Amino acid sequence: MAARFARSVGQGALVVGFTLYLHTLGWRAAPIGGLLSAALLFGVALTVLIGPASDRLGRKPFLLANEGVLILSALLALASSATWVLALGAVLGGFGRGANGAAGPFGPLEQAWLAQGLAPSQRARVFSLNSTLGFTGMAVGALLAGLPAAWGHLWPGPLAYRPLFALPLLGSVLGLALILRAPDARRPKSAARSGAEAAEGTATRRTENRQLLRLAFANALNGFGIGLVAPLMAYWFLRRFGHGPASIGLALAAGFLLAALGGLVAARISHRMGVVRTVVVMRGVGLLLMVLTPFMPLFGLAAVLWAVRAAFNQGTLGVRQALTMGLTRPHRQGLAATVNNVSLQVPRALGPALAGLMLHRGWLTAPFLAAGVFQLGYLFVYQRFFGGLDAATD
Repeated sequence: MAARFARSVGQGALVVGFTLYLHTLGWRAAPIGGLLSAALLFGVALTVLIGPASDRLGRKPFLLANEGVLILSALLALASSATWVLALGAVLGGFGRGANGAAGPFGPLEQAWLAQGLAPSQRARVFSLNSTLGFTGMAVGALLAGLPAAWGHLWPGPLAYRPLFALPLLGSVLGLALILRAPDARRPKSAARSGAEAAEGTATRRTENRQLLRLAFANALNGFGIGLVAPLMAYWFLRRFGHGPASIGLALAAGFLLAALGGLVAARISHRMGVVRTVVVMRGVGLLLMVLTPFMPLFGLAAVLWAVRAAFNQGTLGVRQALTMGLTRPHRQGLAATVNNVSLQVPRALGPALAGLMLHRGWLTAPFLAAGVFQLGYLFVYQRFFGGLDAATD
């Protein structure tokens, strides 16, 4: 969790600064959205390859390799603004992705690692704390993303954004040191089982697979809703209101901070309301606030609505991850986390490209309305598929 916090500071800075940096370099909305989509799709492909293998080989080697790649990407970005460097940083280093401190395509490994040895009753609390730390670090990073406005007279234009890449560099160095010291556990070899035990295991596997398919469908709707708005939000504020990194960073930092508080609230009320009811109620409020955001006439009003929305929407991240880890037995949690990540990230990866085209045409409200339709569908099917899990734990 400490490594996640360290990593999240750099992510928070770049979720604000990266698209603004590209804009200052002369990039247009469509190429910016296309780059973010390509980066997300590459992350999905990597997740598919690595996730299930971590159940057999352990998580630690992959997470260490991820930190090494992030360090290299940040060093290159500090040295050059060449197109290939920025593209490589977006694809391999996750620049601008805003993963709330998670290790990008290796995020499912972190989830499975964190779930090791946790009793089901502890998952909501631990995963909510984990997401809260990530959002807090994102808030710190988003505030620091306003620094280019302060030193712009020293390094004018795009150069003002270049020092921001030192934040993900330092975060990954610290994360590398922390992960080296953390214990890991590999999946134990299965002992021979009787015919009855094997049949029971097969039936359980079928039930788990059915639940994972349901999760994938719900996540696909959620992913489209997220991808159409969130990755380009800093750029949207720039296009809609003409504000720079200082005010945009403050607005997004407030959202991440409220998301951190929302995570604590979600963990507390989920014990009384149940995980699914907590998600549906909080995300429902967040959906309403998101749809209202583009209709605000002033930057301050839009920023407030977007920030408060984060408390209700992103604050449920930890309890949703806890539910995912409870859908399978421990030795399949790497697979569960992978399905959760991939089914969310594939449609999320398509969102920035579509939203970039809309913004290029000047359609500043359309991405929010389209996202609202997908997220409303997500809430309906989430309650329909998993509402029984709340009843089972009442």
